[in-house]
Amino acid sequence: MKVYSILLFCAAILLLMPGRHVFAQEELQLMSESAVLMDAKSGQILYGKNETERMNPASITKIATAIYAIEHSNLDEQVTVSEQATMVEGTRVYLEAGEVVSMEKLLTGMIMNSGNDAAVAIAEHIDGSVAQFSKNINKYLTNKIGVTNTHFENPNGLYNENHYTTAADMAKITKYALANDTFRKIFGMKEYHWDGQSWDTTLLTHHRLLKGEFPYETATVTGGKNGFINEAGFTLVTTAEKDNLELIAVTMKTNFKDAPYSDTIQLLDYGFTNFTSEMIPKGTIFTEDGMKYMVEEDLYFTTKDGQDYKQMVDSHGVLHIEDNDTDQLIVSVPLHSLNAPEPAKKDDQGIFAPVMDHFLHYLSAVLIPTTGIAYLFHF
Repeated sequence: MKVYSILLFCAAILLLMPGRHVFAQEELQLMSESAVLMDAKSGQILYGKNETERMNPASITKIATAIYAIEHSNLDEQVTVSEQATMVEGTRVYLEAGEVVSMEKLLTGMIMNSGNDAAVAIAEHIDGSVAQFSKNINKYLTNKIGVTNTHFENPNGLYNENHYTTAADMAKITKYALANDTFRKIFGMKEYHWDGQSWDTTLLTHHRLLKGEFPYETATVTGGKNGFINEAGFTLVTTAEKDNLELIAVTMKTNFKDAPYSDTIQLLDYGFTNFTSEMIPKGTIFTEDGMKYMVEEDLYFTTKDGQDYKQMVDSHGVLHIEDNDTDQLIVSVPLHSLNAPEPAKKDDQGIFAPVMDHFLHYLSAVLIPTTGIAYLFHF
């Protein structure tokens, strides 16, 4: 049967996929046990070190909490702080039980000052309890963002043996969050006047690259979140931009306080020195054998500096961008057909149609991302 043959063909493709990275990478001298460098626009992984290994993220968990909260509440909502939220351990913004604080202010205190109490107040306000919040955010991260190796037990990153993610998943979560202007604004803040019921101060970001404690002149650091607990060591997420290239660097698990920053500088320098962001504008039309296909949204992809590439559309309307010299695939994406649809054939219908649809969705949303391959393939 035709559909069954296609399923076997797709399975064969998975077995024949190339290595973990399209780009040959230099061996950076990183102290962190896990790290990844991602193009924030294309999502391509430019460098990885143990990037799919499960690790405790500590407070960089709050990146996920922030974007979840932004999408599930209004910034001007007033949150009444519970007694339980005030009793949380670790870094806080010293909330008082019964204090009423806006969602926007709590988000700012959570990201800038790593307020564990603010994170709990946010979770309880949105979902009623930390336990329910954890269930909901895990579904959100899997279904909405597409992570495959992440499970959170709380909104702040305090230790739990079942609280884990990977550097690759954290980069993917950050990429998704960056599409939100509110998140970008808070993520990039360097200082903020906090006028709480029991604490009036100026918050300064804990991210030492963003704050300028570590000089970095190659590019502009646009945002970041740090983390630390004994079980996780030091963790860090950083975004930086130069010209039209924006990068996300994630480092996880080191016992040396300065190591995440020196590692991040290495990663960013490697990215900005070696790669270029390319874009095919929305509405671009390709013609193949008299058939016309259109790019539905701006298509970003990453190339090595000086790399020549070619664009080809196959008979199914899929655009393939490949290295001009090696024919190595950089990105593959289906285009929107501008042609009249052909009548469906009888053998394409029946009970296997939904099976095929489900398989293709699983292939694009789960199997391909978990391979760590640096090119995109969307169905």
